[in-house]
Amino acid sequence: MQKQISITLAAVLACTAPAFGQTLKQSEHATIVSAEQIQAVATKFKGGDHEVQIVDVGPYNVGVAVLSRGALKPGGVLNGINHTKITEAYYVVSGEGTFITANDAGVTNVRPLAADNELVTTVVGPGNQATITKVLESVHVKTGDVVVIPPGIYHGFSEIPDHIEYVTIRPDTYKVLPGGYVNPEVKK
Repeated sequence: MQKQISITLAAVLACTAPAFGQTLKQSEHATIVSAEQIQAVATKFKGGDHEVQIVDVGPYNVGVAVLSRGALKPGGVLNGINHTKITEAYYVVSGEGTFITANDAGVTNVRPLAADNELVTTVVGPGNQATITKVLESVHVKTGDVVVIPPGIYHGFSEIPDHIEYVTIRPDTYKVLPGGYVNPEVKK
């Protein structure tokens, strides 16, 4: 499993640079975010969204995070979040759930994330939380699946039978995340 995670992360990272149509300065070295580093952060925090490392690759940053969600019964209020400057690519490493998306027309009760909130300063940059009232997409995702979420799209889960854990790659073309950040759990 760890080898599969490392191979998938390398493939996603390799694909993000050309996707932006920018002329990129050649990096002088690769950055490896190991399965052990990801697991250390996942074990320490047991839930939520936590950056493992944010790599400054020159004209943009790339964040690598681990997220974990517990069981969520269907039929409740549908909550979502968007990130106005960040693209996300999820690689599901464990569990399953029903992933949902919405656009601005499909949400109410929009609440901007506070500028000093750790989600904004270190994890996903500026964004909003909202109640999703009109679902654009509803897709069952499971271990091994990859989900790519463009900036501005509200997203969340309508059901998680037991749990879902995923590694997220975040290309940050606006450099809103702190390049060079390393989670304190990795530094130990």
